[in-house]
Amino acid sequence: DTHFVMGNDEHSLNVFKKAAELGIEPRAYCDKMEKEFKEVWKQLDVSFDDFIRTTEPRHKTTVQAVLRRINEAGDVFEGSYEGWYCNSCEEFKLEKDLVDGNCPLHHSKAEWLEERNHFFRLSKYQEPLLEHYRDNPDFLVPETRRNEVLRMIESGLKDLSISRESQKWGIPVPFDEESVVYVWVDALINYLSAVGYGQDDEQAGLFSKWWPADLHIIGKDITKFHCIYWPAMLMSAGIALPRQIIGHGFVNFKGEKMSKTEGTVVDPLDAAKRFGPDPLRLYLVREIIYGQDGDFSWERFENRYNADLANNLGNLVSRITSMSEKYLDGLLKPPAKSGKLRQIAEDAAKKYHDAMESLALSDGASQAFGIIDAVNDFITKSEPWALAKNPDARETLSQVLYDAAEATRIAAILLLPVMPGSAAEILRRLGASPGSFAEATRWGASDALRTEKAPPLWPRLEAKH
Repeated sequence: DTHFVMGNDEHSLNVFKKAAELGIEPRAYCDKMEKEFKEVWKQLDVSFDDFIRTTEPRHKTTVQAVLRRINEAGDVFEGSYEGWYCNSCEEFKLEKDLVDGNCPLHHSKAEWLEERNHFFRLSKYQEPLLEHYRDNPDFLVPETRRNEVLRMIESGLKDLSISRESQKWGIPVPFDEESVVYVWVDALINYLSAVGYGQDDEQAGLFSKWWPADLHIIGKDITKFHCIYWPAMLMSAGIALPRQIIGHGFVNFKGEKMSKTEGTVVDPLDAAKRFGPDPLRLYLVREIIYGQDGDFSWERFENRYNADLANNLGNLVSRITSMSEKYLDGLLKPPAKSGKLRQIAEDAAKKYHDAMESLALSDGASQAFGIIDAVNDFITKSEPWALAKNPDARETLSQVLYDAAEATRIAAILLLPVMPGSAAEILRRLGASPGSFAEATRWGASDALRTEKAPPLWPRLEAKH
């Protein structure tokens, strides 16, 4: 049972400036960006249960409710702040961290800001945070991210400015209507607003069901916000912390960090438009160990497409459905006794489950392809085309093709989260349908398989880049 939340953080200074450049209101610009982001996710076949926008009334209600709790805990005080500010990062930078006055991440000029702010007593939570990390070693994964964050906490925490007086685009601070909430504080609270914290009774039921969150999935460049600021804020407000956070890596291009200046930015929609979203999704899952940096190149992508899909899985599905139609009129009935593929598929399903539970996505996908490789080997050794020539071997032929189709069906079930459209099509061609994981990965889940022959799923590609 999953409640997957995505969304847009809309109260940044960059949003305000971009809207001004375009001569439109910030909210109108955000409406436009919502449509664009949702269209991107649609083209990449990324689904979600809720798309939260930080300009929504429900979010404002929750943000103000959380800040009231933090203020009532005595963890807010008034002060002044001055320093170098990166508008793209939406955070203050130490002068020693700037490169020729530029943000090291965005390469844009930092601005000197001086203003009166409300501060959160982040320093108060240094020891509670360290204790939480000691008691919950898997709170942040992978270990490299955990160690980075622990070093930041151990080096000392400074109190955090949580408001902006000079900016009017944002959510008003509930105890100071002349100031707005700092965008990162505002944005982090979206996890609570998406499940109804501080809202009406109907939404309260949503909160009790879904909080604390089992998992936050974030980029490695924003661990400080999610793994220091956010848990400290929740501690102050008396709200349970999420159970786990994963800080995933970046995708590089041919071993180099993607850069617009260098012309090394790859638009994922380009790959999706050429081959469909599923080959790209599979590439990213199989090629990149989740949590680490990965690499993309068109050459490697096309090689993977041909090796994994055109030559392997796609060819396997075509062979099974073609032989099923040619030799058995497309109807595959379970034999009285299962062969060796059953044990291979059942073992792979168990290992897949464990891998996915531990966020080892590449290992999970490898289990599916382990089944696929075993089926290909099984067909080669069993030679169903030879069995079809012998009238006395019809029962053996039926068992061989059923076992091959059934094992492939289970592999398709395992691949549903990775390549949902293609896996669903494979299931359709095999005369099967998705179901709960436990039931769908059970050998012989269907009484019989009515297969359908169809054009190749993935025509072989010739390299173009």
